[in-house]
This record gives sequence, C-alpha cells and structure tokens, in this order.
Amino acid sequence: MRYRLIAAIFLALCGSTGLAQPTSTSSGQAYPVKPIRVVVGGSPDAVPRILGQKIVEDWGQQLVVDQRGGAGGTIAAEIVARSAPDGYTLLLVTSTHMMSVNFFKVSYDMVRDFAPITQIASTSFVLAVHPSLPAKSVKELIRLARQKPGALNYGSGGSGSPAHLIGEMFRGDTGVNLVHVPYKTVAEAVTGLMSGQVQMMFVVSTAAVPQIQAGRIRGLGVTSMQRSPVVPDLPTLDELGVRKFEATAWYGFIAPAGTPQAIVTRLHDEVRQVLKLPEITQRLANLGLEPIGSSSQAFGEFIKAELAKWAKIARSSGAKVE
Repeated sequence: MRYRLIAAIFLALCGSTGLAQPTSTSSGQAYPVKPIRVVVGGSPDAVPRILGQKIVEDWGQQLVVDQRGGAGGTIAAEIVARSAPDGYTLLLVTSTHMMSVNFFKVSYDMVRDFAPITQIASTSFVLAVHPSLPAKSVKELIRLARQKPGALNYGSGGSGSPAHLIGEMFRGDTGVNLVHVPYKTVAEAVTGLMSGQVQMMFVVSTAAVPQIQAGRIRGLGVTSMQRSPVVPDLPTLDELGVRKFEATAWYGFIAPAGTPQAIVTRLHDEVRQVLKLPEITQRLANLGLEPIGSSSQAFGEFIKAELAKWAKIARSSGAKVE
C-alpha cells in the first residue's frame, strides 16, 4: 500500500508541473527526450495509471513505473544505484529504506550512490493501545509498563519493520521493558491489536483513524513533532513528555549519483511548485500526507540523519530479518 501511495504521488505531481517544455543540461542536451523509469518497491493501482495518462498529455513522454518489490525496498534501490546517471531512472525512496539497509545485504550506500532531489511528503504514526488496557494516556502507559516490567507487549509487521524499530525507540527513550510480538504483515499486527492479542502498536495514522473512530483501538499520541491533521486531537509524544520523539513515514525522490545538476534542479523545482497547488495538496491530504518539498541539500542532510538514527536503534534492538 505504501508504494502505491508513493507512485500515485509521483504521477500526480508530474502530471501537473508543465514538464512538457524540456530543460537542457550543461552539455546542451534536452531533458526529457524519452520515457523516464521510476523504480518503486510495490505495484501501483488504477489511480496512478489514470494519472499517468495526464503525464503523456502534458509532458509528451511516458512515465514507466518499474515494480520491484521485496527486501524492504532494497531491490528497487539496487537497481537505481546501478543505473546510468542521466535522469531517466529515479527511485521513490521512503523512510523504510533508511531502516532496511540494516537488515539486508546491499551493495549500495544511501549517501554515496544517490543524488537527493526532494522530500515530497510525510505522515505520522499513532501510538495505539487496545481499549481494555488501563492506560488512557502516554503517562499512564509508561507508569503501567514500569509497574509490570515485561508484562506489556507491542505488535509489528515483522522484525526490523518500522513499527518494530519505532517501538524499540520508544522503549529506549522511556526506559520501559516491552515485549515485541512480530507478525508476518502489518495488517495481521493491526488485527492482533484490535483483538487484544497485543496491547499496543505504532500504527500509521491513516490506518489508525478508522479503527480509533470505531472504538477498536485507542490512540494516545502521534510520533511527529507537530500534531497531525489526520488526527488533530491527538497530542505529540514530545508534548506528552517523551521529548524529541519523532518517527514518520516519508517519501522522496532520489536519482543515481552523478546525475547532472541541471536535471536534479529541474525535477526539484517542478516538484516544489506543484506542491503549492491546492489540487495536489488536497490529493496528498486524501492520502493522509503533508507536503514538504525540501531543498535537495536539506533532503540529503535529512537522509544522513535518518540513516544514523535508525542504524543506532537497529543495533540496540538486536533485530534480525529471517
């Protein structure tokens, strides 16, 4: 689902940018003059295919989504890292890439082998608990966990998954003793939370909202530094005393290292402009995403910080992917 959302965003963005007018590289070569391949870690659905038709009309070039799922997105990243740095192969990079490099053997380096373009958008996770748990706030949850060390558990979509590592970060930042219960998929983990098989979980906000509204789970706080428009009534964990706690699901564009700066700048500028369009902002909001449009330099620094953060947490967790 995550990769479908990313692909939809890319197609929506490009379809509204006015990229029909090619730019030129420092060598004078026009760009784009042929189809552009966007490698993603999952299959796009009907929505991005419809938006893709708009790209052909506005851009004059086909945008080809190359579906290469598996291994936490590392398969897709390997392909792009080995591709020619000519602007015709891009990776839809996500926060999951920052984590998965700690669990899968890869030949690329996320900093050395890629050129950051921009961070597109992000969404938060909700710290959710089963309604039967006698904790109606983060403070009460922490108190309960400290009173009963090792008695509380949390679910995730598998060892090394985002929900697992965010749970480990929460455990480390609060000093509580929690037991991790890995499921095969995120959907199974959420079902486990709703049924009471596990007592807490970090659930991406858009997936959490319907279950909160139905009373199947209870939301205690969000993992972003600002309140989420998806669940505006929930305070941030930072507000609730878990200082500087931040973990988001985010999406961005990167290209192979060595891609001409003129092309990187062209793509970056177009994305920034389109993120200002009300119709695109609304499309992102419908997916639970907040637009960002950071500079290439800022995105590069952000990637470095994310890699360092999740590498530290992955080591301390002792997690291994089977």
